[in-house]
Amino acid sequence: MYRRITAVILGLAIALCAQESQPKIALSLDKSIEIALAPDGNAKVQLAAEAVRQAQARKAEAFSALLPNFDAAWSARSFTQDLTTFGLQIKLPIPGFAIPSFVGPVDVYDLRASGTQTVFNLSVIRKFQAAGAQASATKLDTEQARVQIAALVGKAYVNATRAENSVATAMANLELAERLLRQANTQKEAGTGTGLDITRAEVQVASERQRLIAAKEDRQTALLNLLRAMNVPLDVVVELTDPLSYKPADIPDPAKAIQAAIGNRPDLKAQTVREHSAKLSYDSARFDRLPSVGAYGDYGVIGVEPAKLRPTRTVGINVKIPVFDGGRRDAVRAEASSQLRSEAIRSHDLLKQAELEVRTAIEALRSAEEQARVSLESLTLSTKELEQAERRYRSGVASSLEVTDAQTRLSRARENKDVAVYRQRAARIDLAAALGDRSLIAQ
Repeated sequence: MYRRITAVILGLAIALCAQESQPKIALSLDKSIEIALAPDGNAKVQLAAEAVRQAQARKAEAFSALLPNFDAAWSARSFTQDLTTFGLQIKLPIPGFAIPSFVGPVDVYDLRASGTQTVFNLSVIRKFQAAGAQASATKLDTEQARVQIAALVGKAYVNATRAENSVATAMANLELAERLLRQANTQKEAGTGTGLDITRAEVQVASERQRLIAAKEDRQTALLNLLRAMNVPLDVVVELTDPLSYKPADIPDPAKAIQAAIGNRPDLKAQTVREHSAKLSYDSARFDRLPSVGAYGDYGVIGVEPAKLRPTRTVGINVKIPVFDGGRRDAVRAEASSQLRSEAIRSHDLLKQAELEVRTAIEALRSAEEQARVSLESLTLSTKELEQAERRYRSGVASSLEVTDAQTRLSRARENKDVAVYRQRAARIDLAAALGDRSLIAQ
């Protein structure tokens, strides 16, 4: 499904690039995240998938030690031997008869199949279980990566919509400045204005034009960053269908939010599994001192002529009892014990880090929510102020400086509103990522 969506978008982009006028491809926040999380989407998603494959391969490698192992071999050799080198000097008291001390050449042909099977080895069993736990942790890491990528793309999308709003705001400010310039010219022609009023209005028009140019550059940069986060060609022309708008946010209770994060966050679950894996690895090192039981056998044919080979076999059971290995097992056990303590420390630290992220995200959202409300109130008041200043100017009871000041405050109020609403939306995304709930990012 993900590949089809990506292929359709890329195909449309390539086709549209060949046309003189490039229609825009509609792109929502949900679709942006969906494309980024596709198997061939963001590079971090692809790397996480490869990490899962590597972990599964290590698990299969550990499991192979518990499965039968079969080998087949064929050999042909020719040898000679001096028996006296083995201390064999056989002399018979028979005149004219002697056993030769030099034997050979002798040709030997051997075709054989052999196999081994671990019957009982608790250390190997624990090692396999630890590898399985690591594979499970890697899968959870993949889900954590998907949460992070969704948050990254979500903030990139919201930033792009903010940049588009900034362009619209700059255009509105420019339109307002041009209207006030025309009004200043009208007032001068009517004899109620001065050349200074016109100069002030022209300066304001030039300033707003400069801001519009910067806003357009910012918009293009934001769109490129969004496309890069999605891992799609940077020449794709898109139209963002989810505009940036203010939606009041519910501020959760920190204690309940922390409990929700502990139950939802994949990185916390992965760390718990890693600590369990470290415990299994430590058990594997401890149980390496226990006896292990294995079975072996082989069957084949052997002889001095290929046409006269005789069947032979070997079957047996071996019991291996560790006695002394120069301290290797003690060193391995000490290392495993240290790794177990390290994972416990990481678990505790990650839990505290998750709590910190949730609390800071809640505080950031609370602050952003208040700033957004204040910015909307400020915009309303600035709009009223400009309307009143214009009426006073037209009535001749105020100078153009009062209008210019009101115009400047309205322009800044519009820009502050865009920034405040963006921060509020970004804070909601950060809180969703801190809670480990990917479904909340696009809301």
